[in-house]
Order: sequence, then structure tokens, then C-alpha cells
Amino acid sequence: MTVKMLVQQFYTDVRTVERLSENTAKTYAECVILFFRWLAKEKIKLSSVTTKNLVYYLVWRKTEGTDELTIAKDISALRLFGSFLKRKNYWKENFALPLDRPKPSRSLPKVLSVEQVDALLNAIDLSKPLGIRDRALFELIYSCGLRISEAVGLKIQNLHLKEMVLIVHGKGDKERMVPFGEAAKIRLEAYLNEVRPLLVGTRVIDEVFVNYQGKPLSRKGIWKNFQIYEAKSGINAKVHTLRHSFATHLLAGGMDLRSVQELLGHSDLATTTIYTHIENSQLREAHKKFFPGHRTEDQGD
Repeated sequence: MTVKMLVQQFYTDVRTVERLSENTAKTYAECVILFFRWLAKEKIKLSSVTTKNLVYYLVWRKTEGTDELTIAKDISALRLFGSFLKRKNYWKENFALPLDRPKPSRSLPKVLSVEQVDALLNAIDLSKPLGIRDRALFELIYSCGLRISEAVGLKIQNLHLKEMVLIVHGKGDKERMVPFGEAAKIRLEAYLNEVRPLLVGTRVIDEVFVNYQGKPLSRKGIWKNFQIYEAKSGINAKVHTLRHSFATHLLAGGMDLRSVQELLGHSDLATTTIYTHIENSQLREAHKKFFPGHRTEDQGD
């Protein structure tokens, strides 16, 4: 069997057996392809691989300048690949299982103030149809704390304007319900009533957000458009920064951590706690804006 066929089988296994997302499966497949290239360079057969070979590979990756977060991802991919190879009888045991994932130092996420979010969104030209679409898109991402993949995959049937809620399919195809605000509702109504019918025409397109050709909007398209508004507004941010800002503003406004976890779709509460470590002064300032009549108290970690 060729390397290409084996990697394709592994990708399918990750999607169907492990039930991981398409993006994760693609990432893990790419990790395995890199490993195969190293094996070819070192003239090592897959059937001859040992744990020591895997350690040498990771050391090589490190010397090539790969950061710890990527090394941790490589190890996760190799562990799953080892499990796959054992089940397919390519390996007698999973030689990647003993590998220890490094614990990378996790930097705090960048967060925008409410004013910065407004400045970014106000940089969108609403005189153009695609501007109306983008205002609705980024307003919704901020209002719901969506991942970019969740915004791309959002279906018309899962958007409930009257109730102001979305049914979101997140990582691992986990489903959650997320409310959105009045501002997002107004922008969505303008896009759905005035713009989307012009772009889609008579075709039936399931996805809410479409490009100028009436086809589902891609992740790349969203990134590209966001960079334009970032430059125009002078606000240094990424699309994912809107999600970070959403979480931080909710915590600053008094929402409990468990509720924020549910809204973000985090499977582990520990992932959500990183937002409690945003600089206290930043939280206090945001809290004043949400509750100007309340006395602001110091918030600990």
C-alpha cells in the first residue's frame, strides 16, 4: 500500500472511528505526512519503527525550530496514528503511546475593548451588499463567540431570528444553543432580506453566509475580508480575537465561568479559565461599561 493510500485511510479513521472534526483530521494527516518524509530521509521502514525512532523524529522537529505547541500536536497525531497502525496490524503495539506531550506555556489571548470591537465593525462599508453581509457575519461571531469554522458551517435551518438563538455544531460535531443580541439580529435581517437573495438567486444553499457567487463563504474568504477591515480600522486583531473578546466581556459583566464554558462549547472548564487571567484592570474597565451604577470590585484569578 502506498503512503498516500495509508494516510487517506488514517484520515478516514480519524473522522469515522475517532469522530474528530474535519480540520483536526486534516491536521493530523499532515503531521503523519511529515513523519513519512522523515522516515524516507532516514531510510527507515514503517514496519521497523520503534519508540526511539519517534523520539528522534520529535528531537529533529525541535531542532528545526518547531514550537512546543506544534510538537504537542505532532504527538497527538502520532498516538492516533499508532493506534490505527496497531488495529491494522502494521505495528504489533502502539509505539507512540509512551510519548509525553510537552506542556507549552500558554500565552494569554488578545482581547479587544468594546470600543475597539465597535471601531472594527464600523469600518465595514454598509453601502455595498458584501459589506452588509460582513457586518452581519462579524457581528454574529462577536455576539455568539463563534469559531470561524462554526460561522462557515452555520445553516439556515439552525438560525432562529425570532428567538434570537443559533444551533451551533462545534468541535467533534457537538451541538450547542447560543443566543445572540439585538444588534446581531438587526444586521442579520438586513443581510438575509436585502443581500443574500441577490447572491443566491433561485438556488437552494444551506449555509447562511455566501460569497459574491452565491456559494458558501470559505474560511479563507472570511480571513481575507477581516484583514481589510483590520487595516482600515487600525485595530490589530484576528477573527478569533472576537471570540476571545466575547468571553472576556461576559466574564467582566458578571457571568459565571460555567455558563461561558457552555456558550463557547468548551468540553473542559480548564480551557475557559484562561479568560479569568486577563489583566484585572481590563476586566474592571469592561465591568464599568456593563454595570456603570455598580461598585467595581477587584477580581482575582
